[in-house]
Order: sequence, then structure tokens, then C-alpha cells
Amino acid sequence: MKRVTGIGGIFFSAKDPAKLGSWYKTHLGIDVQSWGGAAFRWADASGNPTNGTTAWSVGDGSYFAPSNSTFMVNYRVEDLHGLLKVLREEGCQVLEKVEESEYGIFGWVMDPEGNKVELWQPPAGQ
Repeated sequence: MKRVTGIGGIFFSAKDPAKLGSWYKTHLGIDVQSWGGAAFRWADASGNPTNGTTAWSVGDGSYFAPSNSTFMVNYRVEDLHGLLKVLREEGCQVLEKVEESEYGIFGWVMDPEGNKVELWQPPAGQ
């Protein structure tokens, strides 16, 4: 019997769901629908299925700092440095630290409710 085979969704509460949804749509390009969420399908820019992974991890939460939230979402991006530049220009609170490793490039932005959002540019071809 198979158990969990992937992430089906990430759900969290907000003080102002419509406003927060609008922020994610405007600044991160997530296609937030009228029902309050978005459906992600693994595909390339042309809509063809592609390889990739979604990570799920349990830890002590210290990695979420400076957020006091009990969660953090990791989003794949194609051009991390370019996106961080645009987010700064739009007045978003982008954290200065950027990490590069064999796993890719990581950067972070804080959303309007103080949640740390991780942005990840995977290594080429992944």
C-alpha cells in the first residue's frame, strides 16, 4: 500500500486572505483564483511534463527565522537573482542572504504577514 506520494497542497490562514492572495499574485506571479488558491502542475514553460521534486521536511523551525510562523513554503523559480531584484524594486522585504550549493540557489522574502518565503532556483536541468 502506498502512503504519501507528494504534496497535494499547502494551506495556511491569513488576517486578510484577499489582500494576501493579491500580494502573492502581484509579486510572485501565483495564479490565485476566486476560491482563494492555485493549482500547480509540473510542466515546463510549454506545458510539457517535466522532472522535478517537491520537498517535505520536519524540523525545529529555526530555519524559518526571522519569521515566527510555524511553516515556510519553498517555491521554484527560474531566475532567483532577477526575481529578488524585482521584489526589492517593488518594496518587498527581501532578506540579504543568498545561498548557493549543489542543490541550487536559495533566497528569501518576507510576505506582508511576516512569513518567510523561500525561493529556489534548481540546478540547470532539474
